[in-house]
Amino acid sequence: MLRALPFLLAALAASAALAFAAPLQAGELPRYQPGGPVDLAVVDRDNGQWLSPTVHRGQRWIAGTPGHRYSVRLANTSGRRVLVVLSVDGVNAISGQTAHPSQTGYVLAPWQTMEVEGWRKSLDQVAQFVFTDLPDSYAARTGRPDNVGVIGVAVFEEAGVALEDRRRGEVLDRLERGDAAKNAAPAARESDAAAQSIGTGHGQREWSPASHTQFIRATRVPTQVSELRYDDYDTLVARGVLRPYPRYLPDSRPRAFPDGFVADPPRYSGH
Repeated sequence: MLRALPFLLAALAASAALAFAAPLQAGELPRYQPGGPVDLAVVDRDNGQWLSPTVHRGQRWIAGTPGHRYSVRLANTSGRRVLVVLSVDGVNAISGQTAHPSQTGYVLAPWQTMEVEGWRKSLDQVAQFVFTDLPDSYAARTGRPDNVGVIGVAVFEEAGVALEDRRRGEVLDRLERGDAAKNAAPAARESDAAAQSIGTGHGQREWSPASHTQFIRATRVPTQVSELRYDDYDTLVARGVLRPYPRYLPDSRPRAFPDGFVADPPRYSGH
């Protein structure tokens, strides 16, 4: 039975948890499961736009703009509390450790939506997430560049779920694992046409209050593992993920029947 662990509960619309559970065993490592109780999205904070994902070879991609701040939006679509371990470029967004599902995460109340604006620095502040050149990303600057370009969540349900819900969840879990295995095959053979261009930097600090709570994980393995990959627009075009925007240039060719009527000629200004 899993013991209760200290967590960090953020004020206002957010809640975070600091959990130091026992590491998962090798055979318990989660497989990619796209469906689950938590919706993962990214919002460009400088223009207010949602970064709509494009599915390419079984993976979801978004285009980030270098220099723009962004937030990760987490929405709990279930009627029970969940723990969300957030990884940005392979780094835990709360602790700064190389990310693993057993680590600290955010606790969301039933039906709650929250936005994570940056790397947590304390109970009061975060350092803003900002799209930046890969060498300037936090992961690269701390010697961990291998997983730059991916945002992911590992989701845990809280202990005490009704037995029937648990059984139903196990059936859905098996179905999702089977679908994930099918979707993962093309992605594993993918050969990027361009190297990763951008990552997530350690931006300016801003106020983001938080406090502690308690959360007991119902299982040692997450019920959901979801990912969003990202890069800048030009690199995603080079990879074949996105099609280039059409460019409409004025047609300068002479036409036999231009639009309009006959206009008066300009007045002769000669002497």
